[in-house]
Amino acid sequence: MSSLTDFLLYVPIFADLPQETLEKISKIGTNRTYKKDSVILMEEDAGSALFVIVRGKVKISRTSNDGREVILTYLTDSDFFGEMAILDGMTRSATVIASEDSELFIIQRDDFLNLLKDHPEVSIALLQELTKRLRAADMKIKSLSLKDAEGKVATVLLQLADDIGVIKQGIVEIEKLPLQQDLANMAGTSRETISRTLHSFAKKGLVELDGSKLKIMNYEQFKELFA
Repeated sequence: MSSLTDFLLYVPIFADLPQETLEKISKIGTNRTYKKDSVILMEEDAGSALFVIVRGKVKISRTSNDGREVILTYLTDSDFFGEMAILDGMTRSATVIASEDSELFIIQRDDFLNLLKDHPEVSIALLQELTKRLRAADMKIKSLSLKDAEGKVATVLLQLADDIGVIKQGIVEIEKLPLQQDLANMAGTSRETISRTLHSFAKKGLVELDGSKLKIMNYEQFKELFA
């Protein structure tokens, strides 16, 4: 079994497929590397492929009417993006930029649509993943519209914990926390508010800060406080 086939086992929408199908998928796609800060997709571009992250991390963002960047999420190994434009045939809904050097596995639109037709289990897994993302988006909308500044920052930390964090014995570690301005763009607040709130959380023992690394010391308690 090829290393790429091994990798595809960890991609949620492909995890239940037999080995021979995974081998077939590994041959219809292509690998491409992107340097840190490279633009992978631009909002409003035509959508012609699905992207799976083999290694690295990407930032998904949109531009508001007044030109501000609004960061939607970060994705990392085994995550995928680009499925919306493939399914509805419309333009890309967001811009995707490599947050670090990244390798992507790319499947062209026609090949992916044929895969959905031939393997209904991929369609079901895709629907489950889209539902999960919709729930996360609903939570974020609720946070940005109803919560105070502390609640908004906590919601962003919980989102990052789910997206790129590693949990061990109840502690979630986010190895490379985004820059404070990026966190502000995710939370719909200012960089100063991010700085003040993170230090407040640290003072209360809710988080530990060490350079670009952040630990949520009791993940379940943090969720109960702010979810």
